[in-house]
Amino acid sequence: MFKYLQIETTTFCNAKCWFCPNHSVPKRHMDMDLIRSIVDSTRGLGLVYRPFGLGDPLVDTRMPEICRYIKQDRTARVEIHTNGEPMTEKMELNIAPYVDTVRFSIDGFTPETFDISRGIDFDRVYANARRFMLNNPQIDTQVRMIDATGKEAEKKNYLEYWNGIRPGSAEITSLYQHPHEDQTQSIVQPCAKTTDEAFIYVDGVVHLCPWDFGNRNPIGNVTDNSIVDIWRSSQYKRYREILAQGRRCDISLCSRCSADFTE
Repeated sequence: MFKYLQIETTTFCNAKCWFCPNHSVPKRHMDMDLIRSIVDSTRGLGLVYRPFGLGDPLVDTRMPEICRYIKQDRTARVEIHTNGEPMTEKMELNIAPYVDTVRFSIDGFTPETFDISRGIDFDRVYANARRFMLNNPQIDTQVRMIDATGKEAEKKNYLEYWNGIRPGSAEITSLYQHPHEDQTQSIVQPCAKTTDEAFIYVDGVVHLCPWDFGNRNPIGNVTDNSIVDIWRSSQYKRYREILAQGRRCDISLCSRCSADFTE
């Protein structure tokens, strides 16, 4: 059974990141009844729920209620990823009781670098993330910067600043290359994305990973079958076997993906 369940509750986002394909997808919210149905069908499984996708989850004003509903299951944990700007004091107060992990995506240590990457307010994002960290020591809080500038001094300052607020909280990550961007041939490499993670898009369609923006390999729809039944289906099992063998060429989405998800 999967350990992580990602539910894309919205595709709306306040940021305009140059590296994100959010601009190319229709904007909508997942129906609240469908969200409840997904959660109800997975209660008691000890899952980590990730109620986000291409949109920023905190733009969805229902998010505190969604997280509260998930946490009615005492075995459940909730992770949120956000660009930080929608983490207002009000949102923080409403959501903090129902989240276990919050990851802030903050791509830059200077306004110049940050504004180029995100197009949102640098000072507000930094103030929101800092306040959340200081107010909620019980919540696992992390900040991540994509290494898109190559500026060693900026990365050093970034790590020192955030680790000074919460030791071990800051990380520099690599910029993902999404499938079918520049790849011209398939690689032979296993992918662990399908071993313990399940992904439900805003329309209820289940995909192999959160990067199937072209709808190349849909597996099922939770409006027709539960995510547990879809996970156990013969088609999903076949995909997992193919990827375990490193045969990415046999799956349309994966045939032009060079991401290293081996563990």
